[in-house]
This record gives sequence, structure tokens and C-alpha cells, in this order.
Amino acid sequence: MPAFEMGWRDTFFASWPVDSELVTPRIPERLTVDTFDGDAYLSVVPFAIEDIRPAGFPTAVGLSTAELNLRTYVTCDGAPGIYFFTLDADDILGVIGARLFNRLPYYLADITYDGDPPVEFQSRRTTPGARATRFDARYGPARNSERFEPEPGTREHFLAERYRYFTEGSDGSIRYADIEHETWTLRQGLWETEENELFQANGFERPAGEPSLLYGDYVDVYASSSQQW
Repeated sequence: MPAFEMGWRDTFFASWPVDSELVTPRIPERLTVDTFDGDAYLSVVPFAIEDIRPAGFPTAVGLSTAELNLRTYVTCDGAPGIYFFTLDADDILGVIGARLFNRLPYYLADITYDGDPPVEFQSRRTTPGARATRFDARYGPARNSERFEPEPGTREHFLAERYRYFTEGSDGSIRYADIEHETWTLRQGLWETEENELFQANGFERPAGEPSLLYGDYVDVYASSSQQW
């Protein structure tokens, strides 16, 4: 696929610490689970994508969609990045294209997104034959929370400042794409969930304890074409 430009709005990171041994069997062999203070993390990330278009094209030709993903944090030969277990979106062409060309585990979903914080976000997976997965949450920045840029060495930096994702090709090779945007401006977040079946749908038990909750301001994004590692 070609490189793309887009905007990300109302990005929310709900991240649970888990034992790395739970995650390791679920990622390709060439990838290594990345940890912070000894913990691996599983993150549920809902957000909206605006004006997605081939790089260099005007925003007027862009399309918009909402997305929900479950991800973890990895390295490949020491390079940090993200590994996605599933991604749900309501753009059928984007889902098909990402599966075919980037080998990303996208699923078609019926998503309702109301971006006036607190954001209302509901997702119902509709891909034929896929495991039914439901998500229903209201989220946004915590009241009176101050904006900040995550400092290197902090958990917030570990979770948010990731600029590459890895996938596994049909031949077992590792592929990657780079993501470029300004440093995240974050606020501490709050959310209420009515349903969250992402863990069960991916073979995980719901992690114990309370997650780290972060809300990200809008960013303009450039996504490179997929390349083989």
C-alpha cells in the first residue's frame, strides 16, 4: 500500500500491566515483548481517523472512520514498536486493503462515534465468521487534568510514544511501517465501560486491577508504506 496522511482525534489509551509470559506465545517468534518496570502491557485504544488519503493528496479527498484496537508493546532486534492483536473499523475498503497489503488483523465493525467529550464509542464486529466482539464506552480527559508531553523513561512515554508497528507476513517474515507525528500531548483520562469483549475475543482473561488511562490531543499523522524487516 502507498504511504498515507491522516489525522487522529480523541485517542484513548486504556492500558493494563500483565505478565510478559501471557503475551509472548501470542506474538511472532522474531518479536520480543517490551516491558516497563518488568510488566508487559495490553492496551485498548479507541479513536477516530480523519481525512485519510494517499500522501500528498488534499484533505478534500480524504475519508473518515473510527477504529478500535487491542495492542501490546514489542521490540524487533531492539527496535521498539507495537503489535496489534485485532483492529476494528467501519470502513470496508480500508479493512480489506489493510488485510491484503499490510497483513494487519482488521475486522469490519459497526461503530458509533460521538466525538464531543465525553466521547461515546460503541463497536459491534460484523465481519462474517469472526468472533462477535462488543465494546461500549464513554471516555475523555479527567476534569481539570493538565496537558503534558510524556517524558522519556516514564510509563506514559512507553505507552504512547511508539512510531512503528510490526506484522507477520504470510511467509512468516516480519513487516513494519513507520508512523510520524508530533510528540503526543496527553491528559490523564477517565472512562466508563458498559461492554469490553476485546480480551475474551483474543483469548485473554480480563486483566486484574485498574488500567492506566490517557487521553491524547489531535495529531496529524504520516504512515509509511509497509516494508519487510
